[in-house]
This record gives sequence, structure tokens and C-alpha cells, in this order.
Amino acid sequence: MEDYHGMWAELGLDLERHDEFLDGLGPVYQEIYLSQKFRPKGMEYFDFITSEVHGMRIKELLELKEKGHRIVGTFCVYVPEEIVMAANGVWVGVCGGAQFSIPDAEKILPRNLCPLVKSAFGFMEAKTSPYYQVPDFFVGETTCDGKKKVWEIFENYVPFYTMEIPNSKGHVGKKLWLEEVIKFKEKMEMESGISITPERLEEKILAVNRKRKALARLFDYRKANPPPISGKDALLVSQIAYYDDTHRFTEKVNTICDELEKRVRKGVGVVEKGTPRIMISGCPFALPFWKIHHAVESAGAIVVCEESCVGTRYFNNLVDEGCPTLKGKLKAIADRYLKINCSCFTPNEERIKEIAQCIEDFRIDGVILFSLQFCLTYSIECVKVREALKRIGMPVLEIETDYGEQDIGQLQTRIEAFMEQIS
Repeated sequence: MEDYHGMWAELGLDLERHDEFLDGLGPVYQEIYLSQKFRPKGMEYFDFITSEVHGMRIKELLELKEKGHRIVGTFCVYVPEEIVMAANGVWVGVCGGAQFSIPDAEKILPRNLCPLVKSAFGFMEAKTSPYYQVPDFFVGETTCDGKKKVWEIFENYVPFYTMEIPNSKGHVGKKLWLEEVIKFKEKMEMESGISITPERLEEKILAVNRKRKALARLFDYRKANPPPISGKDALLVSQIAYYDDTHRFTEKVNTICDELEKRVRKGVGVVEKGTPRIMISGCPFALPFWKIHHAVESAGAIVVCEESCVGTRYFNNLVDEGCPTLKGKLKAIADRYLKINCSCFTPNEERIKEIAQCIEDFRIDGVILFSLQFCLTYSIECVKVREALKRIGMPVLEIETDYGEQDIGQLQTRIEAFMEQIS
């Protein structure tokens, strides 16, 4: 592996603490991922990218910056990839998913705040991740009160732009969101000095749609009984979608899908047929947050679907292709992104319908409703989701946790009891 310490030093990272973070991830990855049996060969690429996510990928991004590309750090699936790419930009997810950086954040931010936001802020403030040094600017959104207030503090450290997400999907909300998409297009043009033409935007709509189709194909193979890939491996692929080059990622996902298709045809899976099939629904799974999937699959079940921003919400629905005008393409983008069923919306019956559809499509035996600690929108929405699942007789386990390891034993006990219930 190439030594990237010189590059990290030039970026101003705290090298000692950054090494501490990376050194801690190695044994965890070995235990959770590399110890699995009968993994698809195509996962070797995603193992490689994970090992190089702070190395080779950062080097690539710096080389792209030198060639004039704008690197845009994003915290949410509502930031349109197509517009970033059409302005010669690179869309990179920068949400935090590690406990390591949270103590640094809590020196400044309140403790009773979502760990996803604290983790990201801590990495930036303490200079322990290159993903907060490389972007030319960052884009946040108003999906929760915690985020939108923390973005104001981010502005003291890095160039920052905020997109306003409406509270509902009615006429007023749709109008506001279309205006936000148009304003973001203008922001990207200003940042890049490139005019986004209908032709440029159509090219990127097609590219991102191909990426979504590849991920949808991966999830389709998880519907098989037995599933040809573990939930942990599928989760890793979904997480890498936020970091990797779009075209390369799409190619590699389709490559592993070709392998999974052969397994499904032969009736070959990573677990025995009839293994309890679990869906996890709720908050995002930012890299490297793997503990719930690991606990479920260590308990003898398999995760076959994530109704999450790192899951179905990322790839469900395509942007309409072929709109003849720039205005029409921007509206198509706005319409597609507003179909993402985040708990920030009220009412949010579409999400409950989507969960019910996933239960049917993936032949789910039990649902885990997952909320990050202090994420009020998902925690409260669990009430309505739980009631809806109770009406159809679906076993439910609610989990509220953070990125720490202190509750792993308790989680394992609760998940094992849940597996006994649905078995």
C-alpha cells in the first residue's frame, strides 16, 4: 500500500490522531468483513476501495482539483448529483459514522445531538479526516433542526451552502424545492465558471440513473431465498456509493451483480434457505457504522433490505430522461428528489407505504426500526411505523443507538431474543 502521509501532511491533518483512527479500523474490518465465508469475489474491489478511501480516493480527488474540477462535500441524498457533475464537479458524501471524532465535537457542540452530525463536525474540527480538507465547498440541507443550526457553525470553518428542504410535499413545498434546485444549479455555475447546458445535464442524468439502476439490481438479487450476498457486504457497497467515482462504481456494482445472478440461478446463497430475513428501516448508515448488521448476522439472521438513505432511498426512482429543455430537466430532477421519503416530511404516509412494499418484495420476517440517538424525526415516526406494522402482524424491534461500542452486548442480547421470536 502506498504511503500517503506526505499528502495528509500537506492537507494539514493531525497525522498522529489520523493514524490512530485508521489503525483502529483495521481489526474491526477484519472481524466484521474479511472473516465472512463464501463472499462474492466482486467484493474484493469494495474491500480495496474501503482500504484506500483515505488514500487513493483522496489522491484522485486532489488530481481532479488540479484539473479544474470542483469537489463538493455533501451531507444528504437531497443534494442533486446530476447538477454537481454537470458543472464539472465531483459529489462526495462526508457524513460521519464513527465514534472516534465525537469527543472532539462535544468540546463545542451539545452532547444531546445526533451522532452523525457530531461525528462529521468532530472530524472537521480536529482535522482527522481528509474529506473535510479536500472539498472546495460543502452543501448541507435543512432535514432537521440539529443539522441546520450546526451548518451555521460549519460556516466558521469551511465554505458552506445550505439547501432548504420543505416540510411537506404539497404545492407550496414543490414550488419551494424547485426554486432551491434552480438556485443550486446557479451556485454550481458560479463556483465552476461553467454554464450547465441541457446537453451537459442530460449526460449526467443518464450517468446517475445508471448508478441507481446498478444498485437497484443488487438489491433485487437480495430478494432471492437464499440471498447470494450478506447484508453487511451489500451495506458496504451502498456506503461506497457516496465516495467512489460514479462510472467506476457503476461498472463494479454491475460486475458483482453478474456474479450474484449466477448464484441465484444455481440456488446458491451465503446462508441456508429459510434463514430469518430482516429489514432495517430508519436512519442512515454512514461509513464505518456496521454494528447493527454485524449483530443481526452474528445472531443467525440475514439483513436483506435497508429502507434508509444508505439503501433504498438512495436509488429508488429515476430522473425522467429526455426532457427537451433545461427548465424541464431541472423540474425532473426536483420531482425525483422530492420522492425521497425522509422523516423530515409531514405527513409522511409515503414512507409507510414504501416500507410495506419492501416487506412484500423482500419477503421480510422481521423489521428493525433503527434510530440514531437524539434523532427526533425518526424516533417519533417510529410510532406510526410500528402501528402500521402491527396491523399486518409484522414482528418489530426498535433500536436506538449511537456509534459507540458500550451497548454492543445489550444489542446482541435484544437481537438474539428477537430472532427467537420470529423463528
